Amino acid sequence: MPTADNLRLHGLAIGELTDIDLTIAPGEILCLSGASGSGKSRLLRAIADLEPHDGEVWLGDRAQSAIPGHAWRRAVMLVPAESHWWAERVDEHLPDADPADLEALGFTPEVLHWPVARLSSGEKQRLALLRAVSRDPAALLLDEPTANLDDATARRVETWLVSRVRERGWPVVWVAHDRAQIARVAQRHCRIEDSRLVEEAQTAWT
Repeated sequence: MPTADNLRLHGLAIGELTDIDLTIAPGEILCLSGASGSGKSRLLRAIADLEPHDGEVWLGDRAQSAIPGHAWRRAVMLVPAESHWWAERVDEHLPDADPADLEALGFTPEVLHWPVARLSSGEKQRLALLRAVSRDPAALLLDEPTANLDDATARRVETWLVSRVRERGWPVVWVAHDRAQIARVAQRHCRIEDSRLVEEAQTAWT
């Protein structure tokens, strides 16, 4: 699949959310916020074809419904709030990790030799982001990717992620609550209110 296409939702409906029409341009970060239980994570899972839903999702001219689920999820990659780890060592998940990326995220190459059980929740979160990016997706869905990080580390991750998004031209949906973070990373901000998406005024992307 191409790596610089729009991600488009047309008439998407899941749970209480209905008739969602939304286009995220290549290289654009759209932040999504809303109260707990409003449906943010379910919406990401629908976009990733992990939950049944009505409507259609498009990546460029390719419809989600026309692509096998595993192929779609490799292209439109979800990084959930709680990452999944199936092998014992970090390097089994990141066989081709770039030392520069590890350094940017606050690690030394030695982390690759650690058992996954040694990782803190914040370390898992950062490495799960690197794992997703290293798989060369066409779009990213990020569910509170800095929720378990202190402010300094969160800023570090933001800088790295935004740089990669601009470099690769990925459309991104990023669930976030911190208005300061949203102002820093997003070109657009949508909030779920009363089972619908409301677009909020957002600082221009520079």
